[in-house]
Amino acid sequence: MMSQAAAKLEQYLGHGDNAITEQDVTNPARNREKYGDPTENMQALVWMGKNKVEMTTCPKPKVIEDRDVILKITGSTVCGSDLHLLHGTVIELEKGDILGHEFCGIVDSMGPGAKNLKKGDRVVASFQIACGDCMYCKQKLSSQCERTNSNTIENAMYGGRTAGMFGYSHFTGGFAGGQAEYTRVPFGDVNLLKLPDDVPDEKGLYLSDVVSTSWNCVVDTGVKEGDVVAIWGAGPIGQMCVDFSFLNGASRVIVIDSNWRLDFVKEKYPKAETINFSQLPRGTTVVSRLKEMVHGGPDVALECVAGEYPKGWAHYFEMMSGAETDTSEIINEMIESVKSYGRCGITGVYVGYTNHFNIGSLMERGIRLIGNGQAPVHLYWEKLLKMIQDGTIDPLKMVTHRVSMDELDTVYYKFEKKEDGMQKVFVETKFSAPPCAGSPPLTRYNK
Repeated sequence: MMSQAAAKLEQYLGHGDNAITEQDVTNPARNREKYGDPTENMQALVWMGKNKVEMTTCPKPKVIEDRDVILKITGSTVCGSDLHLLHGTVIELEKGDILGHEFCGIVDSMGPGAKNLKKGDRVVASFQIACGDCMYCKQKLSSQCERTNSNTIENAMYGGRTAGMFGYSHFTGGFAGGQAEYTRVPFGDVNLLKLPDDVPDEKGLYLSDVVSTSWNCVVDTGVKEGDVVAIWGAGPIGQMCVDFSFLNGASRVIVIDSNWRLDFVKEKYPKAETINFSQLPRGTTVVSRLKEMVHGGPDVALECVAGEYPKGWAHYFEMMSGAETDTSEIINEMIESVKSYGRCGITGVYVGYTNHFNIGSLMERGIRLIGNGQAPVHLYWEKLLKMIQDGTIDPLKMVTHRVSMDELDTVYYKFEKKEDGMQKVFVETKFSAPPCAGSPPLTRYNK
């Protein structure tokens, strides 16, 4: 018998990889006359179905609206949340959608309403698209803009909408992304931050998402002086959360994962402690190990993984059958691990519904469960830019590879399989500047 969650999702989604949506993708490859340059083409990475992406040639985007800015892309990256798109777990993707929500570039052209920018400016884009004028945007809560995502399915599922996002399906507005040689940025005068000469693309790029998201995870969950912080996930978000937790006064930080990324954490963040959950002795759990390490458990738990990855068979089969979209296993570990009245922040992507959630522990022990939301980039990026400038943080610490745009489909598959020690990548294009000091050398896979 179909679960309530599965029935509700089926009602919303329709069927198949190409369910019809009410919102236009504004993809220049779909309608050159309406969205594309009449003569100039570009390279872009597109989603072609579950577990398949490919490089394609399509029209360069053109200015459509008054405040549009067209960027020459000088840097992009692959994010762990892009894998949810690759796997088809984020709903309402359509074949041919251009991916990529983290990118920087040079202003190529713009509409007459785009203020305080000029051709040739170096900028980084916010991964969310904000109008700048609505109730949320006036508070710089850019991820919750009321005007840039008209998707009715998201509104029905969540009781409200997030802002539109670049390259992240029609569920978040259907906007073409930045894993391309050019990208159209709506409300460009709001959603682009100028990069000063002393911040190279290889550092400024990550203000687009990962740096802002990590900062939001830590400050929104309320890490404070003396806290013991446990972080689930040793990827780039988790790594930056280590830095930011210590900056906000944490006395100890413990990172939980199951692979070689823990060795990377030990090398780059020697003050951090680690737990490899795959190597715990029989009868020892993550919860029991944390209670051994810290009396009563950590004060704060930060989730930097996502709900797509089941650890046990029950959740695996429930997710395969559509009985749930996200596993509650990590959230339950967090709730059960922290001290009573502890705080748990969720930053990894959760799309819909979960089963077996330990609401009893949450209520009885007074646990604060905080959905950190998609980070409001506009609220933080100027402060974080200054932290990069003065050396307080160095985003290059998490970057292991520099790759070429024309091999981005290959990079996706290697990133998914955690091959070649790949963590965060910097994707160069034909418009990129020479590598900055400290940038990894270019890795070629197909030549």
